[in-house]
Amino acid sequence: MRPENQSGVSQFLLQGLPIRPEEQGVFFALFLGMYLTTVLGNLLIILLIRLDARLHTPMYFFLSHLALTDVSFSSVTIPKMLVDMQTKYKSIPYTGCISQMYFFIVFTDLDSFLITSMAYDRYVAICHPLHYTTIMREELCALLVAVSWILSCASSLCHTLLLTRLSFCAANTIPHFFCDLAALLKLSCSDIFVNKLVMFTAGVVVITLPFVCILVSYGRIGATILRIPSSKGICKALSTCGSHLSVVSLYYGAIFGQYLFPTLSNFIDKDIIVALMYTVVTPMLNPFIYSLRNRDMKQALGKLFSRATFFSQ
Repeated sequence: MRPENQSGVSQFLLQGLPIRPEEQGVFFALFLGMYLTTVLGNLLIILLIRLDARLHTPMYFFLSHLALTDVSFSSVTIPKMLVDMQTKYKSIPYTGCISQMYFFIVFTDLDSFLITSMAYDRYVAICHPLHYTTIMREELCALLVAVSWILSCASSLCHTLLLTRLSFCAANTIPHFFCDLAALLKLSCSDIFVNKLVMFTAGVVVITLPFVCILVSYGRIGATILRIPSSKGICKALSTCGSHLSVVSLYYGAIFGQYLFPTLSNFIDKDIIVALMYTVVTPMLNPFIYSLRNRDMKQALGKLFSRATFFSQ
């Protein structure tokens, strides 16, 4: 059976951003610039880690995968949003909407697992420095990334298969700029109890549990730092965690703001604003956080520019 016959609709209409027509041009240029900054900045991080041998460590291995995930994450939603800002009819085919939702969930979950893996890396580096190279072997790092991909794809596939069983009847306008799972469930005229149950369960496994693991890791890190006698050692330990803590705050702050505190705002645009935070702003800021606060990244960037200047002469 074709998807459009089972769902009752062949396409959805995306309501898009709550922007006045006269402001479309300004916001289009703004979001286009932010998207290009996200793509170029994260690709630059991947390039630096690839070229500089000093960055061939577990922390930067996870960072390179996080950068790739951020590029993919933004590319799932932002290009379509930019196209819709320049067109009158903001439609998306049923299969295209389901595909966008699938990849959006994949990269959202993957971000969470990768950030958790990076927290574990920092925990081992600070709490067990003498055993760091033994514990954080290349095989373990590859396994953590592989498991992150498997869990993310499995979670997204589960949501997608359950969604394709629903009927949408006549309602097909999504009050969002992309195919958000929660918004799609509100449009369905079928029983969505199982979908909501799976959504809650997956949220606990994919978002809440990793966040708890991060809190435990940094609790142990904090206890270890307090036992360091010298202030220089404390500053060095904190500097290795500063960038990661900034990324954790941005990512989980936006997620929890949308899903755990839905009544904080009474206006309908709140979900859109929060979604823009973790689909546009956070992926764009990550390269700046890791490049401006990290001495190794700044040295690798300077080395790359010096090499480029030498070959251009």
